[in-house]
Parts: sequence; C-alpha cells; structure tokens
Amino acid sequence: MSADSKPLIVVSGATSKQGRSVATSLLESGRFRVRALTRNAGSSQARNLARMGAEIFAAPLEPGHQREFVQAFRSADGAFLMTPPVAPPSVDELPLGRQLADAAVEAGVGHIVFSALENVQERSSGTKYAPHFTDKALIADYIRTLPVAHTFVMLAFFYTNALEYYTPRIDGDTVLMPFYLPEDFRAPFVDPLTATGPAVLEVFSNPHAYLGASLPVIGDVISPGEMVDVFSHVTGLKAEYRSTYSREGLLAYFPELGENPLLVDEIIGMAEYAVEFGYYRDDRDTQWSRSIDSGALNWEKFLRATDWRGDHVSFGG
Repeated sequence: MSADSKPLIVVSGATSKQGRSVATSLLESGRFRVRALTRNAGSSQARNLARMGAEIFAAPLEPGHQREFVQAFRSADGAFLMTPPVAPPSVDELPLGRQLADAAVEAGVGHIVFSALENVQERSSGTKYAPHFTDKALIADYIRTLPVAHTFVMLAFFYTNALEYYTPRIDGDTVLMPFYLPEDFRAPFVDPLTATGPAVLEVFSNPHAYLGASLPVIGDVISPGEMVDVFSHVTGLKAEYRSTYSREGLLAYFPELGENPLLVDEIIGMAEYAVEFGYYRDDRDTQWSRSIDSGALNWEKFLRATDWRGDHVSFGG
C-alpha cells in the first residue's frame, strides 16, 4: 500500500495524552496516515509526531475556529475527536465538541471516533455536578444526529491523575497517597497514554463492527487501598492511603483548589457519582478494551513501566 493510498485520520488534541496515544498507534500500525491537530506545532510532542510521519496542522482547540477546523479535516477518511480539560465556570467544552463534529461533517469525513463519558446529569437525576462528564455525553448525543458514521470510546479514571494532579506527599519515610475515592471502592482505571491508541486503532481497522458503539477503555478495576498496597509492593516504599473523598479532605491536601469552588464541586460530584451510580452504565462491555489489547496496563504494570515513586510528573500536551 503506497503512503498516499492509506486512509487519512485527523487526530484532534494530538499532543494530549489521548491524542498522542492515538496518533502513535495509527502511525506505528503502518496502515494509516495521520494529520495531527494541535495548538502548538512547535511543541516537543508535535515535533515527535512529525518525526514519526504525522502531518502537523496548527489551530487552537477552542470554539470560534470553525474555518480552521474544516481545513484540518479536508480529505480525511476519519477523525478522532476529543475536547481538552475545561474547568468550570467555563462552558466551552460543549460548543467546541459540536463545532469539531460539524467541521468534520462539512469536510466530508467518513467516520468520527469521539472520546465520550456518561451523562452524570441524567444518571444522577441532577443530584451530582460533573459537567466534564455530562458535556462529553451531550456532544456524543449531538454526533448521533449528524449524517456521519460514529463510534465512542469512554476512558476510565486515569492512573496519570495520581502522578500529575493529585500527587502524594512525602512524610518522613512514608508516601501519603491522596485519592478522591473511598479506600475500599473498586473503580475502573486506565493509562490514557497507552490504552487510547489501541482502542481507536481497532475501531478504524474494523469500522463496520463498531458503528454506533460506546466502548469502555479500561486497564484495571481496583480500589485506592489496593493501589497503595501495589505501589508499596512494586517500589519497596512505605505508603498510606489518605482520603480526599470530601470537600474538607480535598482542600486539606490541595488548598490551591479552593481558588475555584466550582472545580471543587466538580471533583466531589464526579467521585460521588462514581460511588453511588457506577462509573459506567451497567450495560457497557467493560471487558472489550482488554480483549482487543493484550498489552493493556493494569496498575502494577503501569507502575513498573513508568518507574513512578510518588513524585510529581507533568505529561505536557
């Protein structure tokens, strides 16, 4: 297959954790071309993708850039769409997702894969506040109304959150590990840097098998208490669980979050939603991603692969 005859996939947010994973998997498969949509074409992540063979297209991933989005999607066979983290009180995520989808359709893209989540507002009857979940669900609902083939991947809680946003404290010889979930509550987790790509590659490789599907992407189902125990086993370090499953606990460990009370509401709402209603709907196939990706990292494999010992890690984007 000549390079020009390979299907072209546009990857939005291509320097994010999910986007890098998707672009890398598609390129390494040798079966697809990639156009990487990113804010900063000069970033180290964008340069790495270019060295792998990706075409880089620079455009801000924010509402109001419809013309650039349409240009980015021109001549593409498929598109991986995602919306970047948006902290309340911003309400940009929903209009951005709709504009990306509209641009892909206008440009003639044949198949959209969107990174979605469950509708917390609907599932909790309005009792839990987690707009970064609900807005993704509403974008997925909007895509379902458009004249385009579509599939949704739904990533679990990120392992990387513990490294990047909820970093442990070191107290003497003990690593204090704060979690926004109760110690014994088992939840789905995943490494977005290694799991998103194989899932999206599978969809674009067998598109007709996944038309309209909503596919959970999971590496492990594990409790925070178990995560602490595994961390100690792998690293040899003494570690203890600390609860941030309350406003008081969250602000005690991360007082800087108090500058944005709505963000605190969202973190607490997300955690309470997962505990009380379940991260995924009961009818989701939570075995799918691990069945198609034999290399999916559980928590222990993730720790061994990253050699993480409780320090702060920035993944860029």
